[in-house]
Parts: sequence; structure tokens; C-alpha cells
Amino acid sequence: MTRFFTVAAAAAGLMIAPAAFAQAGTYYTAVPVAAPAKASVITSGTLWKCAGPACSAPKSTQHDAIMCQLVVQRVGALKSFSVNGQPFNAAELAECNSRAG
Repeated sequence: MTRFFTVAAAAAGLMIAPAAFAQAGTYYTAVPVAAPAKASVITSGTLWKCAGPACSAPKSTQHDAIMCQLVVQRVGALKSFSVNGQPFNAAELAECNSRAG
């Protein structure tokens, strides 16, 4: 019986692990006003992957506002910026976009 619970617990762990890895892949999402010219950009050691209208990146040690400013410097002004699924409000986005080059 103990063996059954051990196997069941291991199987449950394997089911949960892929979801955790998937979440680790995208923490920031930036949607530029103009389509990005490159498929990827690097900001302060963070790799952003751009596909279609959006660029995404894993969680960083930088503050969220700094991450927004860094990506704006690489891809230009943004339509939206989200952190872990939560979009920046209009004031936060305007502050971020003020750093566009």
C-alpha cells in the first residue's frame, strides 16, 4: 500500500511540473506599437522572444518598471505591457513609453 502512495505522489508531481515550467517561460509580455524587426532581443541579460504582435520573457531580477523600460529601448513604444498576466495601467505604460528611443 505504501508503494502505491509513493508511485501516486510521484505521478502527481510529474503532472504539476510541466505547468510550473510553462509559467516560468513567460512572465513579461510586451506588445509593441510596431512589429518587432527581430525574433529576439536581449535586455540586461534577459532574452525576449518575439512572435507575431508580442514579445515575451521569463521573470527577471529587475523591477517590473525597469523591465518595461528596457524592452521599450529595444523594440520601441508599447501598446501594452503585462507582468505575470497583470497589465500595466495607463500611467505606468505612459511612463514606460517615455523611455522609447
